[in-house]
Amino acid sequence: MVQRRTSASIVLVVLVGALSLAAALRARADETVTIGMIPDAGATQVAIDQKGPLRDYLSGAIGKPVKLIIPTNYNATIEGMGNGSLDVAYFGALSYVKAHDRYAVVPLVQRDIDRQFHSLFITQADSGIKSLADLKGKRFAFGDINSTSGHLMPYLAMKKAGIDVDKDLQSSRYTGSHPATAEAVASGAADAGALDETVFKSMIDGGKLDKAKVVVFYTTPPFVDYVWAARKDLDAKVQKKIVEAFMRLERGRDDKVLEILRGEHFVPVEDGAYKEIRSTASALGLL
Repeated sequence: MVQRRTSASIVLVVLVGALSLAAALRARADETVTIGMIPDAGATQVAIDQKGPLRDYLSGAIGKPVKLIIPTNYNATIEGMGNGSLDVAYFGALSYVKAHDRYAVVPLVQRDIDRQFHSLFITQADSGIKSLADLKGKRFAFGDINSTSGHLMPYLAMKKAGIDVDKDLQSSRYTGSHPATAEAVASGAADAGALDETVFKSMIDGGKLDKAKVVVFYTTPPFVDYVWAARKDLDAKVQKKIVEAFMRLERGRDDKVLEILRGEHFVPVEDGAYKEIRSTASALGLL
């Protein structure tokens, strides 16, 4: 009887130990801050690996493990904030507005250049396209349907120029990302396209686009764009640490991180900054 009780006690101790370990592992996993980024520059594993310095920097600043995810499309990033699979996300303005209106995400910080951002219209140097009016009868490439600089603002610019996207273009397509738009134009798969100005510059500087073959023929008026935001119930202390981490970034010390972010300086931001984007998207039926 004593031996049986002893064996039962041992089993109980082992079971309690196993349950405690499992609980500890779950708690540790729960400590991870999951950050999503719209696939503005691609959604491949290589793209995630290249952003390692950003992941490591934020992990050190927050004091918690950071998992970086690049969802397959802009909408997946929005929904990730709604279902809780993402704690923080990097949005373009239109994606942010949708995420805020659906799930009350909290805007945290943005690059200073995002307060006066631009979308670039590009074409091949010998295409003969010199203005928006020349797009009639041409094949056009947008980025993601939820992209601000790859869809919303180019769509608005064409509308103001008297171009009916559905009637005046030979065709239009969504490439899914800014680099894909640039590549579609460079390869001749599209006659023209519109994309993020910083992605275009990065591709030119990195030798991924030949500036002698692909040229900018129109630049939109400035608008507010990218923003880092948190899900509404993320710990306020973590939110504060994220804002402080971005605002501490400094050229000369954090060059690898700043290169990934395609920026120099960061500033706090509030939802009110996106009032015009929200009204524009609503007027164009994109909300």
